[in-house]
Amino acid sequence: MNDATLNGDVSKPRNSVISIAIKDKQALYMSYMPFITNGGLFVPTKKDYALGDEMFLLVKIMDEAEPVHISGTIVWVSPAGALGNRPRGVGVQFGGDDAQATKNLIESKLGTSISLTRSTHTM
Repeated sequence: MNDATLNGDVSKPRNSVISIAIKDKQALYMSYMPFITNGGLFVPTKKDYALGDEMFLLVKIMDEAEPVHISGTIVWVSPAGALGNRPRGVGVQFGGDDAQATKNLIESKLGTSISLTRSTHTM
């Protein structure tokens, strides 16, 4: 994973670009946040972010030829030492013109496993 801060001014929401690869259906299930309006992804990171920070994701989803470009807003923060040994990171709500297409792509990749009730990185 590669984090690059684009704006170091902490007095207003920061903008960041993160590139991640989700290699299989299990990893996608663990990261996807279907309970977020427009969908969202949990992104593991050791950097500190705040609710409302903007983030741009480049996500290689399983067998897709090209990474998906996702703009979004941080709506979930899991700090180090979170309950249930959940990893440190942030949940990014999909935004922009491609939010619905990204949500549809992820849900088509998950198929019927989207309705499972196993623990994820967030819940």
